[in-house]
Amino acid sequence: MKPKDNEEGAGKSPTEMGNNLDPIRSDLAEVIERHAVGLDERRPEAVRRMEERNQRTARAKVADLCDPGHFIEYGALAIAAQRQRRSLDDLMGRTPADGLITGIGQVNGSLFGEDKARCMIMAYDYTVLAGTQGFFNHKKMDRMLKLAHEQRLPLILFAEGGGGRPGDVDAYGVVIAGLDLSTFSSMARLSGRVPMVGIVSGPCFAGNAALLGCFDVIIATENSNIGMGGPVMIEGGGLGVFKPEDVGPMDVQTKNGVVDIAVRGDQEAVAIAKKYLSYFQGTTSRWEASDQRLLRTLIPEQSRRAYDVRKVIRAVADADSFLEMRPKFGPSMVTGFLRIEGRPFGVIANNCMYMAGAIEAEGADKAARLMQLCNVHGLPILSLCDTPGFMVGPEIEKRAQVRHVCRMFVIGSHLSVPYVTVVLRRGYGLGAMAMAKGGFHESSFTIAWPTGEFGAMGLEGAVKAGFKKELEAIEDPKEREALYEKLVAQSYERGKAINMASYLEIDAVIDPADTRSWILQALPSVPAAPVEGGSHSFVDPW
Repeated sequence: MKPKDNEEGAGKSPTEMGNNLDPIRSDLAEVIERHAVGLDERRPEAVRRMEERNQRTARAKVADLCDPGHFIEYGALAIAAQRQRRSLDDLMGRTPADGLITGIGQVNGSLFGEDKARCMIMAYDYTVLAGTQGFFNHKKMDRMLKLAHEQRLPLILFAEGGGGRPGDVDAYGVVIAGLDLSTFSSMARLSGRVPMVGIVSGPCFAGNAALLGCFDVIIATENSNIGMGGPVMIEGGGLGVFKPEDVGPMDVQTKNGVVDIAVRGDQEAVAIAKKYLSYFQGTTSRWEASDQRLLRTLIPEQSRRAYDVRKVIRAVADADSFLEMRPKFGPSMVTGFLRIEGRPFGVIANNCMYMAGAIEAEGADKAARLMQLCNVHGLPILSLCDTPGFMVGPEIEKRAQVRHVCRMFVIGSHLSVPYVTVVLRRGYGLGAMAMAKGGFHESSFTIAWPTGEFGAMGLEGAVKAGFKKELEAIEDPKEREALYEKLVAQSYERGKAINMASYLEIDAVIDPADTRSWILQALPSVPAAPVEGGSHSFVDPW
């Protein structure tokens, strides 16, 4: 009942009534203490061990990732399911959060606002039982994955750890093998629904690696080791005794395509994760660009001379906005993300400094997966084409070339986002068609620089094959060579970009300096197509 104005105490605050607000009740003190036990400042020995490994603690990494003061932790009071074998004090001090820090935080909020900055964050704590997956941290992760799916929250996982934990004896009465867990399927179900960023620093084996492998991007420090089985599992399977550093080191996992981005240490890993995530958070209002006349100089006048396509990408992109994916895997192709006037794009480009830019199986895989990433998250794709076509020959066919390169056709034909093709120099054969989403009229628009040259196959080879009888009929070698050179010159003239455009096989030939403005002016006329019910809605782990 509301007191009357003349009743004692009416309208007075607790302080005015003589109550002291400073003392903490015992129930609240217990809660505060339980939360404090797991903080880094209360665990100096654990912090020291991480520092000796030149790594930061899980809590330090989460704090660095999130905007200051914008992380709400779920499940902080969990401890390992080992009450039957260890004291409660020991478990609280040594297994805080059951080795998995989870919560909702804000990342890049100053750039994109709070609504676009909300993320689900999970961090395995290597100081707690080697970052293993325990009974309660599985339960906690299941809860968080459900929230991430319902609220469409981008997911960031610090994945280092040793996989499943065998010592959680409290669960023995209800769990035998634990193969009915929903964690792995729930994690995989997020693919294509939200951006997924996986980060590794140190060992990441077994169950931790199985979760990591579902992610859109894997960022790993140079001291990382990643494997579907760690030393314990390998030895248990009778396959030998190995040290953790022997299994899946970075010189292996960067070349084979498992790791997308390799970094030096924890701090750089977090910085790159924030940059990667930003492409899926929106357009930035602040940007700078180089003098676009530079683009006129980057393709050599001599068509046989190689050049660095990464310089072209950086010149087209806003300053410091290009982030490359898998640079050591599939070197015939360059893939990544960039911005043009603040707007994010995916980019694929042929690398003429490796096999002249011919598309090999691994490069095709890399390009196809980039297409999937952009399609499910709504990013337009910029394709920079300079290729003599698909690589051919007996050796390349041993790598399943037919199946791998055709992924570009199949995935390209199912894209719903705008797709822009710019032919920098060579646009030959089926490889050029694959770079253009399946054909020059399949792209949203296909344009060329004046250096563009085109043909159904390499022009010299086409002349040798197409005019074989005429050339063989000439006995004089000098006359034969003169005819050959004449026919090649005619083919180059016929395949010039300007001639291609006059036959309407490409849409335009432009001044390279106009590339950015041409793309941005034309893009609004080709909005994303509606997604069909049967469309591919997840990102292939490979």
